[in-house]
Amino acid sequence: QVHFVESGGGLVQPGGSLRLSCAASGFFLDYYAIGWFRQAPGKEREGISCISARDGSTNYADSVKGRFTISKDNAKNTVYLQMNSLKPEDTAVYYCAANTMRVRCTPASQVHEYDYWGQGTQVTVSS
Repeated sequence: QVHFVESGGGLVQPGGSLRLSCAASGFFLDYYAIGWFRQAPGKEREGISCISARDGSTNYADSVKGRFTISKDNAKNTVYLQMNSLKPEDTAVYYCAANTMRVRCTPASQVHEYDYWGQGTQVTVSS
């Protein structure tokens, strides 16, 4: 059974950093494209980053490019999202998800492309 557990969220001041983790069980992360999404109150869920299987190529939404870094540890079957220079507008629930139909990320991750989701972890950026 496919299962994700996200962790690492919390309250941080603007300009601070957090690292989110997404631990998978029931399948190997390196078989599929893995994405990070976020959903702010009153807004639609948006894709912010993706890491491809095998070659580990990555992409980022413009809103986080240069501040966030996605990575994975295949031995731990875990994907990470390092978030630096956080802004209040980064406040959201963050989700990891697997696209089991693709090995490589699509240019812009779409919610409907992903079929397994974690429960989400809250990130709040506030002074």
